[in-house]
Amino acid sequence: MSIKSADLTASSVTDTTRNVVQEFLAARMAGDVERLVALFADDVDWLLAENPAVPWIRPRSTGAECAAQFTELAAHTVAEDARASVDTFLVDGTDAVLMGSLSGTVRATGKSFEGPFALRLTVDGGRITRHHLYENSVSIAEACTPF
Repeated sequence: MSIKSADLTASSVTDTTRNVVQEFLAARMAGDVERLVALFADDVDWLLAENPAVPWIRPRSTGAECAAQFTELAAHTVAEDARASVDTFLVDGTDAVLMGSLSGTVRATGKSFEGPFALRLTVDGGRITRHHLYENSVSIAEACTPF
């Protein structure tokens, strides 16, 4: 039984995607914005439902803007209360999907949010070109709204 060249290439692409996503998660957990900027492509297909009540959620399109979202999130939430868990990590070629749950507390209101999330990332040339996050935006907006 021989392994075809195309199979090796597909496996290599999947391995690259998995490695970049693991680096992304490590940089995110460490708050390493410089590393995040390097991991994002210059132009990124960013999707996160706009929500005027949430200060860290806004349109983004460059690697620097995407990385800045993590700094903005940290500035508006209580670090000790931040939780995220990844239950599922699927990789197929250039695409990765992570699913899990997240929670936190908004600094300005003291109110908490929680819920499931799904994150779709695409890696091309060793950099993240797509970042689509689906989360419980209602819970987050309620936590950002003063009493």
